[in-house]
Amino acid sequence: MGLAVFPSIIPARLLGADAPGKKINVAQIGCGRMGRSDMGNVLKEPLARVVAVCDLDSKRLAAGKKLAEDFYTGRGESGVNVKTFHDYHDVLSSPEIDAVVVTVPDHSHARLAIAAAIAGKHIYVQKPVTYNIAEAIGLRKTVEAKKIILQTGSQQRSEHPWGSFRTASEAVRNGRIGQLKTIRIGVGLDKPSGHAPAPMPVPANLDYEHWLGSAPEQPYMEGRVHSQKQLEGRPGWITTEDFGLGMITNWGAHHIDIAHWAMGQELGGPLTIDAHAEFMANDVWTVHSTYHVEMLYPKNVQVILDNKFETGLRFEGDEGWVFCTRTAEKVTASDANLPGTETKPPLRASDPKILSPLDGNAVRWMPSKTHHGNWLESIAANRQPIAPIQQSARSLEACAAAWIGMKLKRKLTWDAATEMFVGDDAANALRERKARKPEYDFNLVLKAAGIA
Repeated sequence: MGLAVFPSIIPARLLGADAPGKKINVAQIGCGRMGRSDMGNVLKEPLARVVAVCDLDSKRLAAGKKLAEDFYTGRGESGVNVKTFHDYHDVLSSPEIDAVVVTVPDHSHARLAIAAAIAGKHIYVQKPVTYNIAEAIGLRKTVEAKKIILQTGSQQRSEHPWGSFRTASEAVRNGRIGQLKTIRIGVGLDKPSGHAPAPMPVPANLDYEHWLGSAPEQPYMEGRVHSQKQLEGRPGWITTEDFGLGMITNWGAHHIDIAHWAMGQELGGPLTIDAHAEFMANDVWTVHSTYHVEMLYPKNVQVILDNKFETGLRFEGDEGWVFCTRTAEKVTASDANLPGTETKPPLRASDPKILSPLDGNAVRWMPSKTHHGNWLESIAANRQPIAPIQQSARSLEACAAAWIGMKLKRKLTWDAATEMFVGDDAANALRERKARKPEYDFNLVLKAAGIA
């Protein structure tokens, strides 16, 4: 897949004659909807032991602790005590913790993951891997400098639960549809909440100052953070632009990632971006709603995203087409229902031969039965995982470049080699965001660690 395998830090407990019986001690940072889903998957993996949880909301922290302890107690263990932490710095300073799962709002991914890498902890971080382009570059540099294993939560790369993406992208990569011409991608559509923004008192159980982190100063609104009434349900930060950029990076990070795989652009990116969108106004939510994005890639491949497209990817070549999407199976109970999954197969092609087994000389993806399992196996085996930072950074860059095009309302030219826009100061300025306070500035953390 074009990546060199570099030496990594392997916990001493995993080495030696009895290594197969040892566990990788994992801490879960972020115990919300997706955090508990991630932790539930890690709990099932034989290589892992969840020893700690961390969250800025004490209600969610308690829920995370209960989930882990109930799992081990349910297996017949007694005296189980999963440690709790309020501050992620305390997690990273604990010598017993080998690895962390970072499942916090998008705007805090980079800051926590960079700190974890500097502390020598292996990392599983949810997609999009970072909030903006500069953070993705900074995180990649840190991971490479500290030689740790980072897996991005791009679950569509693994065999379970959605093998359709692997099959379709392998078929395209191996020329089954001839010369690839167009990729049409649907990433869903966010709609306004219908509620006007209104400041609220901060709940006593939430450390809002640290939750806000690097984002611009603003009053607390429950609709822009997460529900205080239930643990499940889609959190409002996903649809608030200061914390997440909307569907273009939310589901876009999933689908563009697969498009890059199929094109052989895992370490590349678009040449030009022409993006248009409507943004929510006078609403507690602020992200884009309708959108149309056209990106030109090398070999004259056109990638088009539109809110009218069926959720998934349709690869069109001069000898046929193949479409892939998710099944009705969800990552979490509150995932959106995908129209058509009940009646349409998640993998379909213009000719059944396109999906027939590949021969022994074909380009094949790394085996990965489960995404969290692949991460843990990669730590133990000292190898790159299936969704490494070098590739997820590029997926984020393409999605964020589309968002920048939406904001500037004009066509942009991107140079994947320099990871900058060509001759466009305004666009390049949007590659990063000034932190609200120095303590939340990831650049200062990199500088202190001697990472250029």
